[in-house]
Amino acid sequence: MTKFFTRATVIGSCLITMAGCNKYLDKSPDSTWTELDTPAKISQLLGTAYPQANYIVFAEAMSDNVEDKGAGVNDRTNLDPYFFNDVSATEQDSPEYYWQACYTAIAAANNALKAIEHAADKSRYTAQKGEALVARAYAHFMLVTFFSKFYDAETAATDPGIPYVTEPETIVNKQYERKTVAYTYQMIEKDLLAGMTLISDENYQVPRYHFNKSATYAFATRFYLFKKDYQKVLEYANQTFPNNDLASNMRPWNTTYKALSPAAIWDTYAKASEKANLLLAETQSSYGRYVAQYRYGLTYNIQQQILGSNVTEGAFAYPLYYYGTRDYFVPKLTEYFVKASVNATIGDPYVMVPLFTTEEVLFNRAEANAYLGNNTAVLNDLNLFASKRITNYNVSAHRITQTKIRAYYGITDVRSGLLQTILDFKRAEFVQEGHRWFDIQRYKATVVHYTDKGERMELKADDKRRVLQIPQSATTSGIALNPR
Repeated sequence: MTKFFTRATVIGSCLITMAGCNKYLDKSPDSTWTELDTPAKISQLLGTAYPQANYIVFAEAMSDNVEDKGAGVNDRTNLDPYFFNDVSATEQDSPEYYWQACYTAIAAANNALKAIEHAADKSRYTAQKGEALVARAYAHFMLVTFFSKFYDAETAATDPGIPYVTEPETIVNKQYERKTVAYTYQMIEKDLLAGMTLISDENYQVPRYHFNKSATYAFATRFYLFKKDYQKVLEYANQTFPNNDLASNMRPWNTTYKALSPAAIWDTYAKASEKANLLLAETQSSYGRYVAQYRYGLTYNIQQQILGSNVTEGAFAYPLYYYGTRDYFVPKLTEYFVKASVNATIGDPYVMVPLFTTEEVLFNRAEANAYLGNNTAVLNDLNLFASKRITNYNVSAHRITQTKIRAYYGITDVRSGLLQTILDFKRAEFVQEGHRWFDIQRYKATVVHYTDKGERMELKADDKRRVLQIPQSATTSGIALNPR
């Protein structure tokens, strides 16, 4: 177990359309919105208003979830982040690829909003407007999370943000301002709240591929958790499901999943029919192919830290597998290969990624309650989680109490112990999905990596490398690089 807390720290505490894809912030002017003259056409466009790239490879490699195995797949998207270096690669799974995918998604949202603005009868497009606003907010939120200093109320008004783009481009090499993290957060909140009231689940054939109501509320819980507005986290967490029913919408690791083979879990984990998945995104990625084989990845030592013991004194039900002697993985995200044509032997790998899940909502609510001093509510959520994750769960044997937490962590402060339990459970739940990096950033935790030769590399709270570098190509639009 990795301790984020001590008593002292707690007390002190591009556009993809029928016309193709171009780089946003580095592409030709776009007038696609003029062709969007029906709700159906705009809905089709909004299917591309989600980043079709993922952050898992580089986010996981920067975290404390990985170790140098001494051998394995050597890919710059995995190697450079492990050494806390700017990623030199620009292809799929790199920060630059993710940057481009986010602004591509934003371009789709902006074209949809522009078309709605010019529609003769705007009332026909209410649901589409809601989705476009929330999708635009999400893509900007993920950009500022990775490419700016993490939100800190004391410095957000001066920390450089990322360009918040609200109009389709109409000129080549348009110049953009980064403004501040505070401004970026204000704009995200504005779009999120405006769009939230317009979202309609009835508008979608498969709601989990779009910002449905539950996914929108889940996004709000993450946004306000990062902003440390804990009362709002509770407000939106408690609206995520009818009757506030998180229990029946959680992933059944210690029951249904327990009997499944790895192939069956892979087939189930990122499906739209899995109730725990609130929002899914198709991403072009090699992660499903190499998740266990990257040189810098999950090892026996690290998996023991994450999945070994826990405060319940029971065993996690997550199935752990390995290739050979060093390549460990929990079957979750797998690759599906799309051929370039029916008879082609070449094509592209894709991974379906859950962007928001029921479990994250539970953790966000528990953490907010911990800071608000609602200790009984925190324990209720922790015990609900344990009941779905501990093998042969038994209430009398595995129930989490403050006494158990104090004994397990050696922490006397109640809040510290509750928070540490939440973060450890969260680390186990989302291992190999990149979420750990967000918690490391939020708590300004130091990360230490070692090479197989014993060389030590440290990423401290004030290290400039914690902020990903702005792609060099974006400088043509007047966007300043992050300091190094």
